[in-house]
Amino acid sequence: MKQVLKLLRFKNKDRYLLINTFILLGLIKLGLWLLPFQILRQILGSISQPNTKLDQTSLSKITWAVNVSTRYMPNGAKCLARALACQVLMTRRGYSPELRIGVAKSEEGKLEAHAWVESQGQVVIGYLTDLPRFTQLPSLPGNRL
Repeated sequence: MKQVLKLLRFKNKDRYLLINTFILLGLIKLGLWLLPFQILRQILGSISQPNTKLDQTSLSKITWAVNVSTRYMPNGAKCLARALACQVLMTRRGYSPELRIGVAKSEEGKLEAHAWVESQGQVVIGYLTDLPRFTQLPSLPGNRL
């Protein structure tokens, strides 16, 4: 009940963004579980057309919505789901985000992967203090949805 009351305190524009982000993030999590990655990327590309009817939302509001949605998402959301959701939201609002995926070996020798989104050379979501240790994989076709 507290979460519902908190949601009601937001401005309509913020509430709309937060609800849409929560739904999008949930669908992306489900898609990552059920679909081959390329199919999911095609679906996200088809819904990611810039929409001039949407208000220009700041990057900080978009990342806020993804972070808050992650907090209330059952079992949270991994970096790839968060990065894809952020990429869709940014593209729909006229930004040019770039999905980045990198790999690194942990100190124990295990392979680790991380996904993040950049815009104009700056990390928008997925920043880690040790991000430089990840070797960035070549850009995927359709890196920009």
